[in-house]
Amino acid sequence: MSPTQLPTPHIARDFAARHIGPAPHEVRAMLDTIGVDSLDQLIDETVPESIRLHQMMRIGRPLSEVEALGRMRELANRNQVFTSLIGQGYYGTHLPLVIQRNILENPAWYTAYTPYQPEISQGRLEALLNFQTMVCELTALDVANASLLDEGTAAAEAMAVAERVSKSKVKAFFVDAACHPQTIAVVRVRAEPLNWDVIVGDPNKDLDPSKVFGVLLQYPGTQGGIRDDRELIAKIKAAGAIAIMAADPLALTVLTPPGELGADMAIGSTQRFGVPMGYGGPHAAYMAVRDAFKRSIPGRIIGVSVDSRGRPASRLSLQTREQHIRREKATSNICTAQVLLAVIASMYALYHGPEGLSAIAHDVHVRTATLAQGLQKLGFELAHEHFFDTITVRAGAQQRAVIEHALAGRINLRILPDGLLGISLDETTTDAVVELVWRAFGGEFRYADINEQAGSHLPANLRRAGSCLKHPVFSRYRSETELLRYMRKLADRDLALDRAMIPLGSCTMKLNATAEMIPVTWPEFGGLHPFAPAEQAHGYLEMFEDLKAWLCEITGYDAVSLQPNSGAQGEYAGLLAIRAYHLSRGDTHRSVCLIPSSAHGTNPASAQMVGMDVVVVNCDSEGNVDLGDLRAKAEQHSANLAALMITYPSTHGVFEEQIREICDLVHQHGGQVYLDGANMNAQVGLSRPGEFGADVSHLNLHKTFCIPHGGGGPGMGPIGVRAHLAPFLPGHPELDGGKSPVGPVSAAPYGSSSILPISYAYILMMGAEGLTEATKVAILNANYIAKRLDPHFPVLYKNHNGRVAHECIVDPRPLKDACGVTVDDIAKRLIDYGFHAPTMSFPVPGTLMIEPTESESKYEIDRFCDAMVHIRAEIAAVEAGKYPIETSMLRNSPHTVHDLIDAEWTRPYSREEACYPAGVDRLDKYWSPVGRVDNVYGDRNLICLCPTPDEYRQDAA
Repeated sequence: MSPTQLPTPHIARDFAARHIGPAPHEVRAMLDTIGVDSLDQLIDETVPESIRLHQMMRIGRPLSEVEALGRMRELANRNQVFTSLIGQGYYGTHLPLVIQRNILENPAWYTAYTPYQPEISQGRLEALLNFQTMVCELTALDVANASLLDEGTAAAEAMAVAERVSKSKVKAFFVDAACHPQTIAVVRVRAEPLNWDVIVGDPNKDLDPSKVFGVLLQYPGTQGGIRDDRELIAKIKAAGAIAIMAADPLALTVLTPPGELGADMAIGSTQRFGVPMGYGGPHAAYMAVRDAFKRSIPGRIIGVSVDSRGRPASRLSLQTREQHIRREKATSNICTAQVLLAVIASMYALYHGPEGLSAIAHDVHVRTATLAQGLQKLGFELAHEHFFDTITVRAGAQQRAVIEHALAGRINLRILPDGLLGISLDETTTDAVVELVWRAFGGEFRYADINEQAGSHLPANLRRAGSCLKHPVFSRYRSETELLRYMRKLADRDLALDRAMIPLGSCTMKLNATAEMIPVTWPEFGGLHPFAPAEQAHGYLEMFEDLKAWLCEITGYDAVSLQPNSGAQGEYAGLLAIRAYHLSRGDTHRSVCLIPSSAHGTNPASAQMVGMDVVVVNCDSEGNVDLGDLRAKAEQHSANLAALMITYPSTHGVFEEQIREICDLVHQHGGQVYLDGANMNAQVGLSRPGEFGADVSHLNLHKTFCIPHGGGGPGMGPIGVRAHLAPFLPGHPELDGGKSPVGPVSAAPYGSSSILPISYAYILMMGAEGLTEATKVAILNANYIAKRLDPHFPVLYKNHNGRVAHECIVDPRPLKDACGVTVDDIAKRLIDYGFHAPTMSFPVPGTLMIEPTESESKYEIDRFCDAMVHIRAEIAAVEAGKYPIETSMLRNSPHTVHDLIDAEWTRPYSREEACYPAGVDRLDKYWSPVGRVDNVYGDRNLICLCPTPDEYRQDAA
């Protein structure tokens, strides 16, 4: 046989086979258990024929890992990484390699889920507690959250908090003109649907504190200037308004913190604490508030409670799921955080310590002062006398020539109106870079010569007194050896996808393949400033266009925006598009949003944020939308109907047969259909929302398309829309000058760009056939679990063929009435078996929602099912009266090493039953670091900062 006749190896197919868990013989065995002859028969019995897609998607052949990485390298090489001195909230930074390797590139950290189960999340909870402590100390405020999406959205959230807590009754918010332009734009978008006026101006000239509920000040200003706002803040508070400062955390290591200036709140981005610019994200924003506002702060707050032994244990505190509790009354729809990036920022602070951070800040300021000195010697004027890392230069008629010379030296400057140029330095700036800037302005200086003449430009009355980080944790891990061990210790306390299946319904915890992750840390993707000239980002822009085209092909929509950087933000953007569409047609009265009672809590919260009035639609006994109730309410509100929000497949885990009829009904009454894309993992290759009646969907790239959850973030929530909504996708002032009908929902034009290569590589390597096969196997795995567990924990919802979609809900509620066993008991006992719990009590209180995804093998699924069956037997022992629930291994779970070594053992079951239940390998046993965490104690005794070592010793005594 000649070389040309050799069979082509199926290299490309290899990736899909590795991504999809069950091998062909396992698929056959699972089909036999379910009782169908083929995978296609199962799909026919699960997905309604009326919405089926009967042709292969046009995505192209799948690539092998080697080929895909080659394609990613081509795109990366089309990006040009200039030295960006643009600033505007984004800076070059050095990510310590020990953090890059052991956090950012470590699946123990990036495959973890949001820490709703605190017992198995103690590592990342401690890291987030460090983040909160860092923020509180830098800002001199009392309580911080565990991060927000970016600085722009943090400012918008702060405005919403101010409106809620302010004593003022007016509906106007003042924004300092010195704030970053993208922040101002995001705030305007958030305020407009709520009929809040946004006034932008000079706070010392244009502000009347009695006529606003809050004021946002930038510190230092976007063009570099530093003001002492003490007196201004006092006037704002005296008028009953809320004073908010957007503050650079590196500057706060050397400047008086907002809390000491009198501010009520502080927000900002921690990007420059070791996180690459990444063409816009993801980055962890922060928010800190005075103690009086702690119950109004949005997002996640980590608190310290105690476990069943009275030992300290961290957990999510307070209103961590406010949007589920308050729903349409919620002030925020945020249901996550930028956990992985917040962890990196906190580790950066630990790596450098207070002295190191202050030294970096000092070095940046000295370089900036030296740069300024040289420019003044060249005859250029500065816009501000006082600055930290940013100067604004009056270049006048020379502006264009300076820009061209800078670009020739591969340097980006910030171009401002009226002949001004902005220059921001950072920790990566070298002597040579400063000399290149002088050269662009026409000067030939040696850095050392000018440096000798430069003095400080920090205001004397605003210099920080004392250490910026006093807590011992920031001075403890000074050597790389110590920090490495600390990060390993924290990782070992957690249970992430690298250890075991995480069977969470609606969250799609699937494989995040290493080949997908590799390009994320390439400098060609990480090193670009989001406002760099477009000609330097051809690789990114080509990737965006490919990805948008693929997502349109997958969903049946006509246009996609990649800007929203979370699923909840995608909901918000989608509803803004619907609202703007109605307004463009003169339908200003259309404000009613119909939402099924089973909906995720972010749905009504998002509707509230865009000024819509929520009307709840009932579900029937099968978990479907009650078509009669929908018809009645659509007719009742026909004149004012704006939208229906629906999740498909339903939140109950079933493909509703009447989805086309539902969409048609809403359209008949003039409304638009928002289809929540959280469950798109059950549709890819089988059905397209844009073809069966939906007008807009957000797509959770961190679910269906493999961006990892990172312990609760990063995420991405792009939206797809039909053609008539395309003009109302989010705009951005950097792209359109602020002329789009709908402005930005994120600070960066393309959201969290640097993680989009993950989804891009996933689609490249799966191809149309692989993506479709993945969907089919996700449905197979869920139906297999439903079949195995139904005799022990009845499956609550099925279609008329007895099938579920890609997830199922099991119902242990009768057990609570029979013997007192709760859904919490089952969830915590699963930890002893080495599993994360399924989704608890959503959408039905007291139940468990299970989603295996296509990535789990039959072996792992069986291990989980076996654990559930064993737990049912343990429950049966309680039912039989072997011991009461209060003293059972269920109520005392999870069991820790302390249980194993207790001198006294008085429980009615053995240590072996408790710690090594059936099927658990003694060599690979996962040990929960703490016992069951006391939630009530944690909320009554709120501690949101790192306890001191002495406090830990006292608690342990």
